[in-house]
Amino acid sequence: MEQLLLAGFKALGLEASEQQLGAFRSYYSLLDERSKVMNLTAIHGEADTARLHFLDCAALLTLEPLAGKTVIDVGTGAGFPGLPLRILEPRMRLTLLDSLAKRVDFLEEVCGALGFSDVACLHARAEEAADLRETFDVALSRAVARLDLLSELCLPLVKVGGVFLAMKGPGCAEELEEARHAIEILGGEPEVLTYAIPGTDLTRNVVRIRKVSQTPQKYPRRWAKMQKTPIA
Repeated sequence: MEQLLLAGFKALGLEASEQQLGAFRSYYSLLDERSKVMNLTAIHGEADTARLHFLDCAALLTLEPLAGKTVIDVGTGAGFPGLPLRILEPRMRLTLLDSLAKRVDFLEEVCGALGFSDVACLHARAEEAADLRETFDVALSRAVARLDLLSELCLPLVKVGGVFLAMKGPGCAEELEEARHAIEILGGEPEVLTYAIPGTDLTRNVVRIRKVSQTPQKYPRRWAKMQKTPIA
C-alpha cells in the first residue's frame, strides 16, 4: 500500500514522509478491523482503500490550500476526506462532525492512535450546531446528499471569504444547476473543478463554493424540512 500511495502522491504533486505513510497504514489497519463489526465503508482491501479513499481525498490539496485554516468535515463517516488531509497537512485545524455516536467513537480511536490531539471529533447534526455558525475557513463534504441540501448544511458553518468543497462524481452539472439558486440565497458562488484519481481511470468533480455573503439566519432548517421543501 505504501508504494501505491507514494506513486499516487507523486502524480498529484504531493509529498509524504515515512511517518505520514505509517499514519496511513495505522489508519487502514483500524478501518479494516473495525469495518468487520461496523458499517464504516463499502470499500475494502489495501489497494482500493489507498486509491478510492486516501488518494481521492488527498487530491483536494491540489485544489485548495488548507495550511493554517480551520476546516470542518461534515458527515465525515469513517473520516473521509478530513483525516487523510490532516495526515498530509498537519498545519490545518480539523473538526470531524458526524451524527452517529459509534462513528465518532471510531474517529476518536483513530485520532488517538495517530496522536492527533488537536483534531476535534463532534457528535452532532450540522443543522443543529448553532455554536459553530460561520466559524470555519473551509467546510468539506463527501456525503451523497443532493447539493442543495449539502449547501444548506455546510455553508452556514463557513466564514464569509471561506469555501465549501463538495466532493461529487463526474456527472454533477445537472445537480449544480438545480442547486444554483439555493447556493446564491445561502451566500455562495459555485464553480466546478475536476481531478483524476491516480492509478485509476476515474475522474471526480469538486463543487467549490466561495462564501461571498452571510447566510440568512433562518438557514439551516431542520433536516426533515430541507428534504420536504428544498430552497427554491
